[in-house]
Amino acid sequence: MSDVQELVERYLATWNERDPARRRAEIDALWAEDGSYVDPQTVAEGPAAIDAMIAAVQQQFPGLSFRFGSPVDAHHNLARFTWELAAGDEEALVVGFDVVVLTEDGRLRNVHGFLDKVPAA
Repeated sequence: MSDVQELVERYLATWNERDPARRRAEIDALWAEDGSYVDPQTVAEGPAAIDAMIAAVQQQFPGLSFRFGSPVDAHHNLARFTWELAAGDEEALVVGFDVVVLTEDGRLRNVHGFLDKVPAA
């Protein structure tokens, strides 16, 4: 479990990494080449698209960062956790739930995101 915990912590940290070169290096280290991220608003396939998606979210929500909303729960090649997007310790503006599918060598294959709380349009 500790390896999965560390992997998921690093994954969530990439969403907060503002330096494009460091963020891309971490994505390349964590994700399978054919990895994908899917949520109700987007589909990103491959490291370049995942990087571009994260950069777009950072631009959409300047000054906010991701944090865990629940502990990581994992078994076999799956993990799940709740995350929050907020400014510091303030109430979360966005809350979601991710299910992570790992490769046999412990990299991210797929992340399936669900949005539980989103700002009103």
